[in-house]
Amino acid sequence: MPAQSMDELVALCKRRGFIFQSSEIYGGLQGVYDYGPLGVELKNNLKAAWWRAMVYERDDVEGLDAAILTNTKVLHYSGHEATFTDPLVDCRSCKSRWRADHLTEPKCPSCGSTDLTDPRPFNLMFKTAVGPVDDGASKAYLRPETAQAIFVNFKHVLDATSRKLPFGIAQIGKAFRNEITPRNFIFRVREFEQMELEFFVQPGTDEEWHQRWVESRVAWWHAQGIRPEALELLHVPADELAHYSKATVDLMYRFPHGLEELEGIANRTDFDLGSHSRQQQELGLSAEVIDNRESNTRLAVQDLDTKSWFVPYVIEPSAGVDRGVLAVLNEAYRKETLDNGSERTVLGLKPHLAPIKVAVMPLKRNHEGIMAKAKAIKQALQALGLGRILFEETGNIGKGYRRHDEVGTPLCVTVDFQTIEDDDTVTVRDRDSMAQERVAVTDLASYVSEKLR
Repeated sequence: MPAQSMDELVALCKRRGFIFQSSEIYGGLQGVYDYGPLGVELKNNLKAAWWRAMVYERDDVEGLDAAILTNTKVLHYSGHEATFTDPLVDCRSCKSRWRADHLTEPKCPSCGSTDLTDPRPFNLMFKTAVGPVDDGASKAYLRPETAQAIFVNFKHVLDATSRKLPFGIAQIGKAFRNEITPRNFIFRVREFEQMELEFFVQPGTDEEWHQRWVESRVAWWHAQGIRPEALELLHVPADELAHYSKATVDLMYRFPHGLEELEGIANRTDFDLGSHSRQQQELGLSAEVIDNRESNTRLAVQDLDTKSWFVPYVIEPSAGVDRGVLAVLNEAYRKETLDNGSERTVLGLKPHLAPIKVAVMPLKRNHEGIMAKAKAIKQALQALGLGRILFEETGNIGKGYRRHDEVGTPLCVTVDFQTIEDDDTVTVRDRDSMAQERVAVTDLASYVSEKLR
């Protein structure tokens, strides 16, 4: 059973070192969070799983890691400067600020006053200055999404790899949005990471590819431990689509605070590549496409049969890493009442996502033989490349088991007197069943590898 409230997850994350409020000793920074020792492992494991599925397991996708600082012209011609806004209202009584589209009634959620300003557009992009003098001409943006960097690098990747349609470019990276009201822990924040794929296809095949990517992404989230009944598909109504979108399907997940977007799969048509290309009349682009006379790059491909040039359509599966972390934490969280009446908290994370794969525990901390054997086992398991193997020397095996249940460690290995005095076996305890099994040290590597597969 997932967490009953966000407070349960927040408390666990702070207590066990998953996620902390940024700059908390100075009062914190709203909408900004730091990932602790276990959080960074979980986050990296989720990103690695996405990268494996998108790049390594496919033969039609290349990777990219582009810069965060973005030339203002990129975001001008992409339409972000004109459209990347939220409606902002101020409460004249308590001076708080709110997104107008989040207010269910015309009154301040903080103080109840109805004395609100009229909504006005608020641009979400963070500005900065590049160079020693902030004279206006040195303005740049922290990117609000990773997608535009893929589009402006389209020709570089195409030339370097000689790819043919259909093919994609994948990127994981930071993005920044100056949210008016960040909320719900790491669900809506000002600094976050995205996992985005731009998959370029022949016009006319875009609707088929859009559906295929929706099905693929649903299956991937299921493989990360998300229950099928916890996901819903939302076909975004035409009057709510983003300015670049022909069709968007949002994967909606039941977070502790309600049903909200986990990932969006959009059909962006040829909007972005067309917007960044100056040969619009020559390529037959629509008049609605932004006229860019400052780029001299043809972001198009040639049809080898007709020799004509065309701008590819693009399908974009875009997921937030932080929202993904929150979802898998929520799905994995459960409390169990044991036969003796005690209660344990468990994170039933999939093994490939677990921050710690195996905890190696010596039964006695001051016993030289047990400690040496435990350290040797830890090193041998670490060499398998399965992920983090932790040497846990607290000396209290029962408390160690409970702690590792709570942080999602699939297996605990206990080295005891029998290990060094008798048969060279260890006790391996399973997180989910709590079953314990004696395993020969010589067989431990294959046993652990199989269990974590």
